[in-house]
Amino acid sequence: MESVSFPLLSTLVFLPLLGVLVLLVVDRDNEPVQRWTALTVMGGCFGLALIVYAGFDATNVAYQFEEKIPWMPGLGMTYHLGVDGISLLLVMLTAFLGPLCVLACWSDIRYRLKEFLICLLLLQTGMLGVFVSLDLVLFYIFWEVMLIPMALLILIWGHPARRIYAAVKFFLYTMAGSVFMLVGILVLYFHHARTTGVASFDLVTLSGLNLPFSLQLWLFLAFGVAFAIKVPMFPFHTWLPDAHTEAPTVGSVVLAAVLLKMGTYGFLRFNLPLFPEASVFFMPVMVALALVGIIYGAFMCLVQEDLKRLIAFSSVSHLGFVILGLFSFTLQGMQGGVLQMINHGLSTGALFLLVGMLYERRHTRLIADFGGLSTPAPALTTFFMIATLASIGLPGLNGFVGEFLILLGTFRAKPVWAVLGATGVILAAWYMLWMFQRVFFGAVTHDENKRLRDLVPREIGVLVPVVGMIVWIGVAPTTFLEKSEPAVSHVLQKVRERVPTAEERPSAWMTACAAWEHIKGK
Repeated sequence: MESVSFPLLSTLVFLPLLGVLVLLVVDRDNEPVQRWTALTVMGGCFGLALIVYAGFDATNVAYQFEEKIPWMPGLGMTYHLGVDGISLLLVMLTAFLGPLCVLACWSDIRYRLKEFLICLLLLQTGMLGVFVSLDLVLFYIFWEVMLIPMALLILIWGHPARRIYAAVKFFLYTMAGSVFMLVGILVLYFHHARTTGVASFDLVTLSGLNLPFSLQLWLFLAFGVAFAIKVPMFPFHTWLPDAHTEAPTVGSVVLAAVLLKMGTYGFLRFNLPLFPEASVFFMPVMVALALVGIIYGAFMCLVQEDLKRLIAFSSVSHLGFVILGLFSFTLQGMQGGVLQMINHGLSTGALFLLVGMLYERRHTRLIADFGGLSTPAPALTTFFMIATLASIGLPGLNGFVGEFLILLGTFRAKPVWAVLGATGVILAAWYMLWMFQRVFFGAVTHDENKRLRDLVPREIGVLVPVVGMIVWIGVAPTTFLEKSEPAVSHVLQKVRERVPTAEERPSAWMTACAAWEHIKGK
């Protein structure tokens, strides 16, 4: 299904804005209508995403459901949307979590509910737009659109202690990365206009450029800094624990499940196919940072006293695996990296949901304040256990498939990298199981925990679909791998065919000199 007359992707992306318009005219005191409006719109987005998924041709490497309309022809801007096997899975993840997030905050937001739901819907439009945009300016606009509502979620509805600090830090880090990316987009645009005589921001058009190696290096860094901050990779990760800790539950879920994937998606969508020689040149650096993030994030988890902060640092470790897989430049590793983006969104999203449910009951997230919760809350314990085991990569659950493919592909590239990466799996089992044991097993030492309320039907209804997906991917991963394999193979082929051999590749010193001469010449 290469193209459709009905603008399916546009409807999917902008349907949440229709929900925003409806909420603007709904009476502020009519909270039931506000909730049902948001839930209906998010459910509509998921329905449209299912139509896209069902109509997607997995054997076709080209972008599908394309919409291309001249926007500002004189400047080379087009309204260009499309999906391939990589973006399809991330669109599905975003749309799948949308209605669940609305249900999760059904009774948790006790003030300014209308504004909260508007921010959530705006965020949904920004995230979906990022994954389907095929014009660099359009991509950048959607990238920035999601920044403000996410910062507002932290600033207004976050934990009172340090929400202002966390929101400002998140905003400044993301804006700093966006500036570098904007510079890279403009340099790429002007280079294309100068060499071909055609002004274009279109990704498909720009993918045909054969950029000089020195220019690739600088552009890789410009785009890479923005994406590394968003992942976040070590050492750009320091905003993440604060943002997660202070954000409301739904904010943490969206941040972990989707927003962080915009960084890893950016590397795969832009850096690798547009700057293949620079990607290979920087591969040792990217792998080294990924391995440091895996091990560093795991050790930081071992010393955390706050449940949300522990899960936040686990994201640093788990997303290090994604970067490791992408820069292994093997089909298995890159396929594992794509699948692990989805896996992390599901398992870590479930953990944040569960921690939020626990916080609503006890108004604390300190591990020391719990213990023995399996007795008063067996259902909560069961769901928490499944999410924990998925996070550490238990066979039969989603995390195992992604990590196994990443380590397999990395081992084929360089065995020592896989060995170092595998230590992260061992450490994950250590800190996650230790956390689970302290929270749910042992004697109940606090009287408040003896009367802890177990999950209610609404909360179970939120968690069951997530756990169902966790098991589905763990048992039948080919359902999703076959969708992304042609697109991933296409990216890998583009990297391999445009990268010189080791004998042809200049030394690091010659490369640095050439890059400096290129800058001086400008």
